[in-house]
Amino acid sequence: MTARTERILIIDPDEAARADLDRYLVSRGFYVHGYGSITEARKLFDDRPPDVIFADLPPKTINELTAGLAHDGDFLPLIAFSHVTTASEVIEALRAGAVDFVLKPVTDKSAIEDVLGRLFDRVRVHRLNRLYRQELEEANTDLREGISELRADQRAGRKVQMKMLPDHNVMLNGLALDHMIKPSLYLSGDFLDYFRISDDETLIYIADVSGHGASSAFVTVLLKNLTNRLQRNLRRGSSDDILYPERFLQRINSELLDTGLGKHVTVFVGIISSSARTLRYAVGAHFPMPMISVEGGETRFLEGTGLPVGLFEEPEWEEYELSLPAPFHLFLFSDGLLEVLDAANLDKKEQQLLELVSGGRHTIASLSEALHLDEKAELPDDIALVSVTDVTVTDSDLQGVSVTDAGKKPAGAG
Repeated sequence: MTARTERILIIDPDEAARADLDRYLVSRGFYVHGYGSITEARKLFDDRPPDVIFADLPPKTINELTAGLAHDGDFLPLIAFSHVTTASEVIEALRAGAVDFVLKPVTDKSAIEDVLGRLFDRVRVHRLNRLYRQELEEANTDLREGISELRADQRAGRKVQMKMLPDHNVMLNGLALDHMIKPSLYLSGDFLDYFRISDDETLIYIADVSGHGASSAFVTVLLKNLTNRLQRNLRRGSSDDILYPERFLQRINSELLDTGLGKHVTVFVGIISSSARTLRYAVGAHFPMPMISVEGGETRFLEGTGLPVGLFEEPEWEEYELSLPAPFHLFLFSDGLLEVLDAANLDKKEQQLLELVSGGRHTIASLSEALHLDEKAELPDDIALVSVTDVTVTDSDLQGVSVTDAGKKPAGAG
């Protein structure tokens, strides 16, 4: 067992469950404090705040607790730890401010370490960013040289990644496409691309690789290489996988598993037909979902779910189809955008995004300005944005046109 420095707080009125989780976490080397209520636990905050909280609390109490903890830019994640019977109860806890959910009883405790591993990555990024601002001048010479070398490596890696991105302000099949990527302090795995696959169809995708560092950046190179090969295969007539969103995800999945890197990716991939005015798409656990806005009409998130890419041997994805209004604006985001939104929880952040776009923020530049992205020197995570604007229709085409609901199609359907 390796000694750890992280402190974990458990708030759970169920003494048996609290003691069971306490024993497991202590066996993994963590410092653990367990209490039956928030009132009992408050003395710990007066001493030194924990790094992570496990809490069996109702959503309203979770919301109040997380709102009280959000001060001075600190990141103190709360994991909901409870008996629930429906998915809606899990979502309610997440919307209230929990960053993850562990279901009681825990039969496979290794899942707890997976959850903590992801959270401590984020905690470390937040704390390092604060450390760089507050203590860099006080650091010793060796530390300064190490940081300088690390940043140089990151800049070089980022430059390679930027060269793989598509051009800005591209016109493809009557669509105006643009993008933006704002890098975080660390090399990360946000990536995007768009290109013509026929005189009628345009493919757009956005991906977020798990974790940080060189291995995540390597996966973005793999994605670019794969899309280039699939385009060549289509031209040669050896494979038409790139014409079907769910098969596109299957190809990424198999290649990721072959690398053995232990990385997975969240992906949204869509194909727009300009003549049929449809968007066919598949979702590989990507969040937040893309948003569609109709001029003079509604603005909403697309519907759809799917497994992450690179975790399972034989996963299946559904293909969705959306009839496109005229004209429309389509936005794709990576989840790093949620980190910079000034809202208390996920529900409010989604609403803030909807309000920005429905209020006329229909370009990358205007959305970036509204969120003050150019003023943020350091970010907790990469931010990727893609905008797609329909420019093929005239004002006379707008009569009585509205967004239709997304409907599922059989996998592989063209």
